[in-house]
Amino acid sequence: MNLAGKKVFVGLSGGVDSAVTAALLKEAGADVIGVFIKGWYPPNLTCTWAADRRDAMRVAARLSIPFHTLDASAAYKKSVIDYLLSEYRQGRTPNPDIMCNRDVKFGAFYAFAMEHGADLIATGHYAIAKDGHLQRGVDPEKDQSYFLWAVSKEAIEKTLFPLGTYKKSEVRTLAKRFHLPVAEKKDSQGICFLGAVSVDDFLRDEFHPEPGSAEDEGGKAVGTHDGAVLRTLGERVALTNAAPGPWYVVRKDIEKNILVVSKEKMTVVHDATIQISDTNWFSTVSKDELLEVQYRYHGPKVPGTFDIATNTFTPTKDLPEPIASGQSLVIYRNAECVGGGIIT
Repeated sequence: MNLAGKKVFVGLSGGVDSAVTAALLKEAGADVIGVFIKGWYPPNLTCTWAADRRDAMRVAARLSIPFHTLDASAAYKKSVIDYLLSEYRQGRTPNPDIMCNRDVKFGAFYAFAMEHGADLIATGHYAIAKDGHLQRGVDPEKDQSYFLWAVSKEAIEKTLFPLGTYKKSEVRTLAKRFHLPVAEKKDSQGICFLGAVSVDDFLRDEFHPEPGSAEDEGGKAVGTHDGAVLRTLGERVALTNAAPGPWYVVRKDIEKNILVVSKEKMTVVHDATIQISDTNWFSTVSKDELLEVQYRYHGPKVPGTFDIATNTFTPTKDLPEPIASGQSLVIYRNAECVGGGIIT
């Protein structure tokens, strides 16, 4: 990869993936500029953004590259936090990382980079972008193309994903070879940009949920749950004052704070069709073309056909896991991500 003379703005999160991304691009001859993207952080919960920004600055210093901080808190609050809370209030199953990528990393950050003379941007995602097309990363355990379906084709055309051809173990080795100060840092497991804050902790702080009744499918009370607004369909849930589980959520009533639960996982609808909205496409598809979809990260790969005229996916076999409104349906042609949408 020869990037001599190309100005590349890299989103530096303070983690190992983005650090190795910057190092690889500098090694390839690019004029690399590091940017820490400051999001919105819950005032009542402890977040790691200040420490992450410090780590990002240390990486920039180690690589001798310029460093900037982009305040994207307004975009993040609107597109990620408000969306997340609204979806949970409606009993839907949101994916905040999808919106974070679309409106923050490849929205606000992309616009900032272009306004400041960037030829390209880069992030530490495990995916492959080529000529405006998006493909799975080579490491099936780390592939993040699922989270990128909503990014504009324009942004993908100007994006580099240097880690897409590497496995995570190789990235760790590269971090040590480059003597990066975050080489041993653990991966973040929280919401995009919220670091150590879990979705559950965040929702509890926002909603202050109260215990409610858990009922079986016949309407009989079987125990108590910790708040219907916290739970999603198909999720295994811990109940109090209940017979031994496992218990799974099969329906919920947010207004009455009731969960309908079963010891069996949700019944999968046979011969189902899946309707989506808010679609985004990197490539065209034909009505009778056999494609493959995923409706959760690392979820099952389901073959079928997609009708763009009606935004409907028809699987050619039974769905192996239940679906819920609000989840993302991501559509693939072999390793190529052709687009996706929100399940309605």
